Formats: sequence, C-alpha cells, structure tokens
Amino acid sequence: MTEEQNPEQVILTKLKDSFYNSADFVAKPISWWDNEVAILCFYSSIVNKADVERIMYFFKEHLRDDNMYWGESIYTSVIPLDEKQLAKFLCDGETIIVRLKTREMIRINLPEMAYRQTDEPASEHVLQGSREGLVENFDVNISLIRKRVKSHRLVVKQKTIGYETNTTVYYLYMEQLVDEEALQLVEERLDKIKVDLFYSTGQLTDYMEDSVWSPFPQLLKTERPDRIIASLHEGKIAILSDLSTTAIIGPTSFFSFYQTPDDFNGRAVTGSFYRILRIFSFIIAIFLPAFYIAIVSFHFEILPLELSNQIKSDIENIPYRPILEAVILEMTIELIREASIRLPTSVGQTIGIVGGLVIGDAIVSAGLVSNMMIIIVAFTAISSYVVPSTEMNSSIRFLRFPFMILAAFFGFIGIAFGAIILLIHLLNLTSLKRPYLTPIIPFNPKAIFKIFIRMPFFKPSKHPKSFSPNEDGKS
Repeated sequence: MTEEQNPEQVILTKLKDSFYNSADFVAKPISWWDNEVAILCFYSSIVNKADVERIMYFFKEHLRDDNMYWGESIYTSVIPLDEKQLAKFLCDGETIIVRLKTREMIRINLPEMAYRQTDEPASEHVLQGSREGLVENFDVNISLIRKRVKSHRLVVKQKTIGYETNTTVYYLYMEQLVDEEALQLVEERLDKIKVDLFYSTGQLTDYMEDSVWSPFPQLLKTERPDRIIASLHEGKIAILSDLSTTAIIGPTSFFSFYQTPDDFNGRAVTGSFYRILRIFSFIIAIFLPAFYIAIVSFHFEILPLELSNQIKSDIENIPYRPILEAVILEMTIELIREASIRLPTSVGQTIGIVGGLVIGDAIVSAGLVSNMMIIIVAFTAISSYVVPSTEMNSSIRFLRFPFMILAAFFGFIGIAFGAIILLIHLLNLTSLKRPYLTPIIPFNPKAIFKIFIRMPFFKPSKHPKSFSPNEDGKS
C-alpha cells in the first residue's frame, strides 16, 4: 500500500519523528467506531499502562453501544487536534487518542509521576508535632495543606514557567487575609520570568527577592505544611513548585527565621525562653570572634588582670595575628561541615566528630592557634547552628568574616562601624516591598513583645497581622 492509502501510518511516523523516537514514547493505531482508526499516544515512563488498558477496554464497551461521539467526563475531554498542545499534554502525563477522521484529540488524565512518600524534613526536625513534609508532587502537597485548612478561602493558583521544562509553579494564599499588594507583586514577578529552563526554587528566589545581593534571605523557605499554614493565616503567600519539596513564603520578617513549630507545641514559658536564646545567638555568632580579636589586638586593658595574663601567655607563641588564627579555624570548620554534608550520613558524622577532634588537637599542639581561640570559634559555630533556618544560618556564618577584618584593623571602632552599616542595611531591606524588620519598623510595641514571648493559646489576643491588613483573629 502507498502512503495515501495509509494515512494513519503517515501520522504515526510523523508523531514518532516529532518526539525524536524516544524509547518511552508510545504511539500505536487502535480501532475506533465504524472501522475508524485512531492513534493512541502516551509516555510509558509517566503513565500507568494498566490504567490505559482499563480505560481503553471501557471505551470499547461504550463504542459497542453505537456511541460514536465520546463526550467529556471527569477523566476525559475532547478538543481540536493541535500539535503543540498535543506535545504539552503528553509531557504532563496525559494519554491522548487522536481521531484522524474528525481531527480531534481525546485527553485522558492518567499520570503516574514518581515521587517520594511524605517524611519529616531533614533540615526542620521538631521534638513535638507533625512529622509530615512536602514531596515532589503537587496533589500530595496541596492535600497535606488542605487537610489542615478546611476552608474555601484557601486559594491555589498556578503559573507555567520555562519554555523547555514547562514547570508548574503554584502560589497559595488565604482570601480576605492576604496582603493584596504583596499578592499583586508576586503575580507580576512570576509573569516576568522568561527562561528556557526552570528547575529549582533557587531560581525562583532570585526573581522574587527585592535585594538579591543582600546576605540576608528575604523569603522564608520551609518543607513543613504546618509552617505554611501558620504563614498563610498571617496574610503571607506560599509559592511551591512540582519539582521541589521547598515552599517559599513571603513577605517575611527577620524574626520569622528564628521561630519554629516547637515554640507553639511546647509550653509557653520554654517556648519564649528558646525564642530569646535564638535571637541572642545571632549576636553571639556575628560579634563574638570580632570582639575577641579586638580585645587581643587593641583593648587588653578592659579584661581583668588575671584573665589578661592568661590570654597573653596562651597567645605569646602563636606566630601570627589573631585574625589569621580565627580565619584558619573558621575555614577548617567550614571545610569539615561541607565534607560531612556531601558524604553519606554515616561517614559524614564520623568525619565531623573525628576530624574536629584530631584537627583541633593537632593545630593546638603545633602552636598554630591558641586554646582560647578554639573556645571562641567553637562557641560561635554552635551559636550559628541554633538558627532554625539554613538560609539564615549561611548568612550569619558569612557575616562574621567582615566583622573580624574590621576588628583586626580598627578594634571596637571597626565593630561599631560595621554594626551601624549592618543596621542601616536591615532597616532598608524589604521583603516583597514590606519592611524586613517588622514590627520594629514600623514600630509596634505589642507585636515586638510577641516576637520574644509566646503567649498561651487561651489568652485572647489579636491575630499576628504584620502582612494582613484585612482581618484580625487569634494567635
């Protein structure tokens, strides 16, 4: 037979060529109504083939009833044949039946994408509360959120980004609670993303943040559905991708990075204590090494005489200035941390413990650093890891280096100058055009009190509404 006598073969060949003869692309002729030949298309890697066979059997049973036109249902829809749309639907995990006679496509929604089962996020452990975390699947993630918020005011909208990847990004908010100006800004920035490849939340963060070169994260990242719910009820917006387990929340404030679900799952007194401790750890992690370097380099006179003599005897045999001591130790800790993260869990823990002990003892014995510097740097490292957010943790570890340099050259004056610059930067920083230091700027005494003190739930109080001007509630 010639090609004119077999149009389905022409279409089959054209389809397979269009999809570059991929090994997992299936296109085969099937019999339809009244000796009509249709073409069944799907990707076997992202479609349940057993479901396809079941649906096809169901179709054939109905076709026996002389039902020539298959109408729309929950699982299917009928649209005119379009090659670009056909490719998009197939890549989304749909099964398509192409009717050559009527030039129609019957869409069958039977995707079976691979994804992990829900588990507790590795970077957000809690002592009490939910152990569920987000996965790389939209339906699962939204179900985790909707089962916690049984309200029609929870709105989910989507946007496709990436000309090649066609990644679906979802943003969630609570109607009547959301900050409308922030929501409009999120939608505008999502519309402006014009890229070929979009595959990570890191890309999304760069497009959504107000100051991408700032060391401070302006959007909160989390993998916990309960934390997303709490943020939505504060008038914030959550952005998710079907390729990542991480949700991006904004607008957010500096103090949001120092709160955890444990604050609300535990007792009010202990929750308040650990909140204050975390914020205090921010000051220690940034300023303690610089403070020590400034004292040793310029201001020995402020120490008690006995302590001053002890530190002098400890550092008198060190061949270089304290700033080099601190940099050597800080870089050693960073190298050990990176190695322990990249290696398998069991090996990484061993590297962290043994490497820290062996290297620490060896460099002291070799006279490269002093014992006091090891104490200072170790205490600083512990303080930086108290921060619940890995993003803020990285920022703090970076910021102590400029302060150490300022302390080494200018002493306390350098630290004071750096602190002023840091404060000015924080005061000017915004998250989706909202002040980063809310509720300090704009000043709100009651909200500042709630930053440090977790009030008991039975105490009637206003809903935290830093970014929700439309409604009050209960915290």
